[in-house]
Amino acid sequence: MTHHLDDIIALFDGLFMPGYQTRLVRGEDEPLYLPADASSPWHRVIFAHGFYASALHEISHWCIAGARRRQWEDYGYWYQPDGRDADQQREFESVEVAPQALELLFSRACGMAFNVSVDNLGGQAEVDREAFRARVEARAARFEAEGLPRRARALQVALTAFYQQEAGLQRSIDAGHRYLQARLETETA
Repeated sequence: MTHHLDDIIALFDGLFMPGYQTRLVRGEDEPLYLPADASSPWHRVIFAHGFYASALHEISHWCIAGARRRQWEDYGYWYQPDGRDADQQREFESVEVAPQALELLFSRACGMAFNVSVDNLGGQAEVDREAFRARVEARAARFEAEGLPRRARALQVALTAFYQQEAGLQRSIDAGHRYLQARLETETA
């Protein structure tokens, strides 16, 4: 199966630009979330280096962030760069479990391999990648049992329609929109 950046961008923008004024943007270096401002009328989920997996990861963060956090650059979170000590690495992993669990579910919907990211290549701390992977997989199973956040589930529906059912871009976006609309009607009933 081929994964083209234009497809994930079109799916995300088609699904979330109308109601959330948010676009997925191919970046060069580090990923970043930027809310709308004087230079842009829409919010931007910027993924790194044109990597499809980076797009899924950054989308996962966006799907978890609440309305208030989506008004702040990078959702108002700090980021401790590569080279973390053991305490910093534990904190990093604790906040990365949920987004990486969504990324795992999105990867499955796309039919692509998923790799956890401990993101501490030059760090002082020893990293147990397998233990972290187990935590991510357990959180993904919990999401599946309890339900994904609304925007995450809508994207999962669209990705599944596009990659597994070969529904085409517009029909896949429409499937995601139908989920968003049905969920909105349920919440307001």
